[in-house]
Amino acid sequence: MEKHYLTPEGKKELEEKLQYYKTEKRKQVTEQIVRAREFGDLSENSEYDAAKEMQAQIEAEIAEMEDILLSCHIISKKDVKSDEISVGSTVKLYDEEFDEELEYKILGTTESNPAKGIISNHSPVGSALIGHRKGDVISIKLPTGTVKYKILEIK
Repeated sequence: MEKHYLTPEGKKELEEKLQYYKTEKRKQVTEQIVRAREFGDLSENSEYDAAKEMQAQIEAEIAEMEDILLSCHIISKKDVKSDEISVGSTVKLYDEEFDEELEYKILGTTESNPAKGIISNHSPVGSALIGHRKGDVISIKLPTGTVKYKILEIK
């Protein structure tokens, strides 16, 4: 079973989303199924088929959220080191090719949001950074080519 990393806030958000799915989303899809049944013959009823597919998707998402919550590790401040990159670290990097500084926070896949600078510990960059220290220069192979970063700061 994969270990999922969550911040306390991320866990709370996931619990709230799970509760919403279990109550509101399930209720909505059940109502859609009831309405679709009223259209008659289920063998040729596309509304019924779509509602049943939606129900299966919602149930799969509920199961996934429950699995994540069962196996999650909450990232606390004591888990985050300032001398070595780990899940929960915020790192400032220098991209030598583009002569620019980048900042990423490394969290679990559930909370990653690359557009906001939050990357997953399973992403190519996130996983390559884990365990490195300030001053290290690392090369990371990406689908678009190899990037080279110098680690400037770890928070």
